[in-house]
Amino acid sequence: MCGLIGLISNQKQDEVLDAMLEVLDYRGPDDCGGLIHQSGERFVHLGQNRLAIQDTSDNGHQPFVSDCGQYVLVFNGEVYNFKAIRVELEALGQAFVSGSDTEVLLYAYKQWGIKCIDKFIGMFVFAMLDKSENNLTLVRDRAGVKPLYYYDDNGEFAFASELKSFHHLPSFSKQLNKSVLPYYFQFGYIPAPHTIFENTFKLEAGYYLQYDLLSNTYENIQYWDVEEYYLKEKTKNSEQQIMEDLEDLLTDAVNLRMVSDVPVGVFLSGGYDSTLVTALLAQDKSRQLHTFTIGFEDKKYNEAEHAKVVSQHFKTKHTEYYVSNQDMLEKIKSLPFYYDEPFADSSSIPTMIVAELAKKDATVALSADGGDETFCGYSKYFMLQRFESTFNSSFKKGSINKLLNLFSEKQAERVNSWLPKKRQSTNIQDKYMKFKRAMGSESLSEMFCNASSYVDKQDVSRFLKLDSNLFNKYQFNQDLSFMDNMMLNDYKTFMVDDVLTKVDRACMSNSLEGREPLLDHRIIEFMARVPIDIKYKNKQGKHLLRQILYKHIPKELVDKPKAGFQIPLVDWMLKDLKSLVNKHLNLSLIHI
Repeated sequence: MCGLIGLISNQKQDEVLDAMLEVLDYRGPDDCGGLIHQSGERFVHLGQNRLAIQDTSDNGHQPFVSDCGQYVLVFNGEVYNFKAIRVELEALGQAFVSGSDTEVLLYAYKQWGIKCIDKFIGMFVFAMLDKSENNLTLVRDRAGVKPLYYYDDNGEFAFASELKSFHHLPSFSKQLNKSVLPYYFQFGYIPAPHTIFENTFKLEAGYYLQYDLLSNTYENIQYWDVEEYYLKEKTKNSEQQIMEDLEDLLTDAVNLRMVSDVPVGVFLSGGYDSTLVTALLAQDKSRQLHTFTIGFEDKKYNEAEHAKVVSQHFKTKHTEYYVSNQDMLEKIKSLPFYYDEPFADSSSIPTMIVAELAKKDATVALSADGGDETFCGYSKYFMLQRFESTFNSSFKKGSINKLLNLFSEKQAERVNSWLPKKRQSTNIQDKYMKFKRAMGSESLSEMFCNASSYVDKQDVSRFLKLDSNLFNKYQFNQDLSFMDNMMLNDYKTFMVDDVLTKVDRACMSNSLEGREPLLDHRIIEFMARVPIDIKYKNKQGKHLLRQILYKHIPKELVDKPKAGFQIPLVDWMLKDLKSLVNKHLNLSLIHI
């Protein structure tokens, strides 16, 4: 896990290269390297900050140059199956000088070109300079676990793991990209390929960018699209066979992510996803698992007790830390530096704290993100699915809306508190508000959009004085079911630009590598072809995942309402953060 940067310009800029690297030193504090290559009248600058994971010796230093000198690589991430690929390359006559996956990646590219990506199981962003062909290729992994930004303006092209590196380019201007503000206010993040700045973009997941150094032009090419797998014919295998095949895939995915030359731990919340990762890893009795969780004194937000029960069952070495409000409030000061652009997911704060906790004992931590999008876990899916048919009946739709308008969000929370604990929903006010907006929609895609947004798009439209039809970012495929469309869209948008952005910055701000076994591309390719009535069964999501998990732990130890990392944000804004809110809502400071 590292930070990488690059710059293509008409002049050699050593100091700019150094400055772009220095600002990302926390992403890779173990080593730092740079290289400048001249191609005609253009200078290609490449740099990397290294967090040493595989082969921690100097043999893994980057930029990594091939034995013939033709290829130069900077790389962020991991190719987990690199040992198998190395064996294949050695059979073809390739010699190696290190034990790193970096060297394997480079020679895989030399042997197979861009098609080498098809062999990789991992999370990665890399830049490959081919001196002979005068081109530079930038690649982002299929799921988008690792980030890559690029800047193109006035004949200067740059790329980096984070936006802040571009601030050191003499030509860069912090000119706001106002067209993306509706997306931010609606969803709390800025979706790819956009960023908050003009002339600056995110390379999308499953894409590579090829830059021609002679013509100074580039092209974005998609090499993998999860939608293709949703469109394939659904498997005809029995549920039992599907479950067995899935468990084999999951076991291989988690075990591959234990390959490391440094200590590895697991983020454990006590929920289904992180418990499953822990359960599968615990089958190997030769290793002592180290698990990490944080708790909250407010029982409404606390999941640490569940995590402790799971850790005791699997006999892990467990570390927990109870977070105070002051701990979290202190983190707020650093958020703008690490996240670089507006980002409204408040769970980034506790995520940064659990990453800080894990870093004390590990350099790598496995996380269980992607489970909801892959296995059908979000409660909004089940609720919206039940009301899909109302769009064929104006009477039903009108009746439901009249009923919903009889209750406020606070009244809904009061009713929720009367239910048996196992049936209570967390964060009910927010969910009820989103559901009311969703039921007022004109189409299924708009219903899903409204159920996924923080603020009604009509309110955003009035505030920004823009046509609200410009910013529905969800695209539904008419050949797919409503449920498949919802999971597909979340996988390609919310998961990448919110969840994975949150985890990457939280981990890397602590020089910790986060690994995502449930985002192994083989798992989503498999699950996309599983019929929806097997994913969502008996009015429960994650059916397959639950059944596999129950083989390893009594169901009563894990069956509980879904919570997630929640914080008392409203209370803070009315009390502890009131002065900060007033400061930033000062009309004299608003320039939109």
